[in-house]
Amino acid sequence: MSTNSSTLPDMAAHVLLDDPQEWSAFGRLRRPAGSGAQDAVAAQDAPGALAPASPGAVWESNVVLEGMHCTACALTIEDALRAVPGVEQVDVSAATHRARVVWRPSKVLPSQWMAAVQKAGYRALPAMDAHAREQRLRESRLALWRWLVAGFCMMQVMMYAWPAYVAQPGDLTGEMEQLLRWASWVLTLPVVFFACGPFFTSALRDIRLRRISMDLPVALGMGITFVVSTAGTFDPAGIFGREVYYDSLTMFVFFLLTGRWLELRLRDRTAGALEAVMNRLPDSVERRGADGAFARVVTRRLAVGDTIRVLPGEAFPADGCITRGSTQADEALLTGESTPVARPLGSQVTAGSYNLQAPVEVLVQGIGGQTRFAQILALMESASLQKPRLAQLADRIARPFLLAVLLAAGLAVAWWWPSDPGHALMVGVAVLIVTCPCALSLATPVAMLTAAGTLARHGVLVRNLQGLEALASVDTLVFDKTGTLTRDGMAVQTVRCAPGLSRDDALALAATLARQSMHPASRAIVEAAPVTSARWSAVALHEDAGLGLTAEIHDAQGAFPPRLLRLGSARHAGVAAQDGGEALQVVLSGQGSDGQFTELARFDVTEDVRSEAPDVVRALQQAGVSVQILSGDRLGAVQRVAAQAGIAQAQGECTPQDKLAALQRLQAKGHHVAMVGDGLNDGPVLAGANVSFAFGRSVPLAQARADFVVLGGSLSLVPQSVLLARLTLRVVRQNLAWAAGYNAVCVPLALVGWMPAWLAGLGMALSSLLVVLNAARLSRALPGMAGTNQPEPVKGPDPMTSASQSSLEPV
Repeated sequence: MSTNSSTLPDMAAHVLLDDPQEWSAFGRLRRPAGSGAQDAVAAQDAPGALAPASPGAVWESNVVLEGMHCTACALTIEDALRAVPGVEQVDVSAATHRARVVWRPSKVLPSQWMAAVQKAGYRALPAMDAHAREQRLRESRLALWRWLVAGFCMMQVMMYAWPAYVAQPGDLTGEMEQLLRWASWVLTLPVVFFACGPFFTSALRDIRLRRISMDLPVALGMGITFVVSTAGTFDPAGIFGREVYYDSLTMFVFFLLTGRWLELRLRDRTAGALEAVMNRLPDSVERRGADGAFARVVTRRLAVGDTIRVLPGEAFPADGCITRGSTQADEALLTGESTPVARPLGSQVTAGSYNLQAPVEVLVQGIGGQTRFAQILALMESASLQKPRLAQLADRIARPFLLAVLLAAGLAVAWWWPSDPGHALMVGVAVLIVTCPCALSLATPVAMLTAAGTLARHGVLVRNLQGLEALASVDTLVFDKTGTLTRDGMAVQTVRCAPGLSRDDALALAATLARQSMHPASRAIVEAAPVTSARWSAVALHEDAGLGLTAEIHDAQGAFPPRLLRLGSARHAGVAAQDGGEALQVVLSGQGSDGQFTELARFDVTEDVRSEAPDVVRALQQAGVSVQILSGDRLGAVQRVAAQAGIAQAQGECTPQDKLAALQRLQAKGHHVAMVGDGLNDGPVLAGANVSFAFGRSVPLAQARADFVVLGGSLSLVPQSVLLARLTLRVVRQNLAWAAGYNAVCVPLALVGWMPAWLAGLGMALSSLLVVLNAARLSRALPGMAGTNQPEPVKGPDPMTSASQSSLEPV
């Protein structure tokens, strides 16, 4: 694209984006290099620990792309960005017209890699709310105008062409026939120079940059048809003869633009689902100043510790705690919970949820990348830009296929030229148009993204699009127990203390450790403990994954010397296990002067099996999926839950390593295994499964190493996700079969000259549209996805708990 005055404002805007303060508006700071592949979708671990432009910083930015139309365009943009020093990773989605760019500010700035996109002939805009909305509205309006112009001119041209089709010899004089041709030529000009503008612009750009995209054969077909028809109008005795094809050209353009406009509408609806979540944060909010008065400030200026006032109808701009007032919140897009959730004084609110009832004052506890909202966005953005295996295959064959199309069209023209040059060119046009691989390139990504959007609307985030393909082939599903098959809430039933230790002191000591864990049992201990005081403090707290917590406890009153305590399973505490019946036993032990640990207190914690668990297990079994339980809890408790849920195979007292070994044994037998856990201590087994689910309510999403994250509380989402994954793969196969079959039938017809250009255009447009519409069925699949059991309201973590990933025992 040649530099002109219109590009200068873009460049100026890009330079403004070099300000590090602007980077967080369209991206996030990733972990330093070397922290693992998962950092591409993880939120920053320690906000503020790494300066935005420090030498070790790595940023991940999301941009919206203008001017791209197909898979070949996406590959071109990826190549242009990867050639920029400092750009480490690029993912461009042809289906959503978005890109994710991973870059180092020590080597490159946003204006530089955005300039590389512009040099390649496209335009990159930061994926901010206003930019994305403005671009989508502009594209939709312009596409609608092009379609309307093409449709109006097509009808007029058909009206002028009709007499020539029905007239008998001698009915039309030569002057009248020539006048109708001139009128058709004049009406075709707006179609060629306005409606066809994007195709010709893209084709000229491809020629200049010596590359090929799907617009090139289409533009060649349009240009050749117009040139042949123009020659037939003004030089009937010329080499191309007197035949004109204005009706075919305008019909082809109209059909093609109809298909693209409908694709744009469907794509916008899919992209709109993501933007609907992104746009939930308000642009400004009322913040209390030093004088106690509230003043409206830009949301990005908020800091942890600020007090804000959120009015009814506004979205909460940050995570926080209500310090004044009470209300109800709409968390549907964040958790899948369809009914308003009560948020009284002292409760937690989540960024992106709506205040429905009354004004409240909120103490800001999390902003930017620290919020659950930002983590959800990161997962959705990452999933929307991933390329499933089948889509990667389509990308690899796109360019060679286009070259084959051009070669086939050239050979067809050469074959027919000696007999009739005009007819030869029109045969070449039909070949160029009918073989355009738009349907092939759209077959997989549009279906996968539609399914991901459907799951997201019901509270399941697809972290890895490959997971949909893997989930469709699952034949065995393994459940964790606590927090998954059982309810998240637990309660302390009994407390048995060692002589000399009171119940309140035992709970206070245990809660000092338990506050560092998000395990349901530890939260139950915190809730049962007396009002917190500053007497006890934990130093050098250490977690043994899947076992429990260890810390040195200090007494602020000085009555007791520092002592090493353990809280967790009996094995972790170093004491003998006891039969607790149906209750989960958590033991608090202390180290004596001899270095041995002795029991200080034993807590019996009860849990309930989810009411929907039997129906979920039954639905999975009816779908041909074998169901098992792997748990670290006592065998008796595991067998009780298995019996209530209708699960025949259950193993208890498993460490995370035991779970992984059991999973690998299943895989060695040829089973495709899905793992469903709470994400707290199931990291190894979630990563080792063919596909995995994590219930993200009780763990930071940045730490949930799973392919699917269930935001709501309904187990019924698991079997429904399996069914939707199978339906998605069925739709993908249907799309690929249609695209392949369409080309297999239509290409020979075009080569032998039996398919006119207008019919080729109609076939191409309908093939792409059919693929998109077939995938759109997935947005309406399983309308009762949430099932009869609605997701439970998502309860915020206890104010005294932290977000560290910790556990008491391997349940």
